Amino acid sequence: MIPPIDDLLDGAHVLSMPMRTKFRGITTREVMLIRGPGGWGEFSPFPEYDDVESAPWLASAIEAAWEGPPNAVRRRISVNATVPAVDASDVAAVLSRSPGAETAKVKVAEKGQNLADDVARVRAVRELVPRVRIDANGGWTVDEAVAALAALTADGPLEYAEQPCATVAELVELRRRAPGVRVAADESIRRAEDPMKVVRAGGADIAVLKVAPLGGMRALLELAGELGEYGVPVVVSSALDSAVGIASGLAAAAALPHLEFACGLGTGSLFVRDVAPAPEVVDGTYPARSVEPDPQALIELGADAERTQWWIERVRRCHALLR
Repeated sequence: MIPPIDDLLDGAHVLSMPMRTKFRGITTREVMLIRGPGGWGEFSPFPEYDDVESAPWLASAIEAAWEGPPNAVRRRISVNATVPAVDASDVAAVLSRSPGAETAKVKVAEKGQNLADDVARVRAVRELVPRVRIDANGGWTVDEAVAALAALTADGPLEYAEQPCATVAELVELRRRAPGVRVAADESIRRAEDPMKVVRAGGADIAVLKVAPLGGMRALLELAGELGEYGVPVVVSSALDSAVGIASGLAAAAALPHLEFACGLGTGSLFVRDVAPAPEVVDGTYPARSVEPDPQALIELGADAERTQWWIERVRRCHALLR
C-alpha cells in the first residue's frame, strides 16, 4: 500500500550532507528522510535522475518506513572500505576511517586523472588491505579497460572490476578479452529496464545490488534469487546513502541466504557528518540494526528552503507514479 503523500511529507526532513572529498563528482549529498510506523526511510535519487528512474527510490523509502526490514539470517555484515579518487599519499588517511576492513573498493577512471594515478592509488591500498576491488563507473572503453586491468593487476590480482565499461555489449567483450579479471555489473543493473539483461548476455561474473534503485529490500532479495539461478553472486552496496539508507542495505544483506563478498556499505565515512552515529565496527563488520537519526543532526544538516521545496515537489511527482 502506498501511503498518502501528506503522510510521507509529515515530518520529512531534507538534508544537505557535506563530504570529506569529491565522490561521484559531488561534494554535498542531498537526501530526504521520511518517517513512518515502521521506522525511517530514505529518498535520495541523484538530482540528474528523472522521475521515472527516481520512483523506485521512493518505493524503497516507503518500504523501510512502513514495513521495516525482512527477516535476517545473520547479525553482522562484512563491509569494504571505500577509497575515492584521492592522491596515493592520502590513501592511508582514508583507510584509517574503516578500521578492520580487509577489502577496499578503489575508485578509478576519474575524469581529469590518468591510469598512472589509478595504479599509484591501488598500489597504496594494496600495502594496507589484503583484497582490492576497483570501480570505474563505466568510464573506460573496452580497449582502455583491457590496458588498465593489465596495469592494475601487475602487482597482484583484483577481487573484481566493477562496471569497467558502460554498456552490456562492452562488458561481454571485456570478459572475453580479459578473462583473468572478474567483472561486476552495477549501473548495467540498477539503471536498466531489465536488470537481468547483463547477466543473460554473459556480461557479469558478479552483481552489485543497491536497495533504493531496485525499489526496496525485498525487491533486492527477489532479484538476488534470480541471479543465483545463473550462478551469479551479489554484493549489496550503497548509493551514497545516509545512515538511514545504509541501514536498509545492511538489512537486505542480513537477509540474503548466501553472502560471499564484503558489501559496499561503508560509505558513511565519506561524509563530514552523518545523520546518526557510525555503527560499531568489529573486525571490518557492521551490525544489521535500525537507525534513529540524531535530532540535532536533522536540524544542523537541514537544507535551505529552496532545496527543501525542490525535494518536496520531486517526491510529489514520484508519489503520483507509484499509485
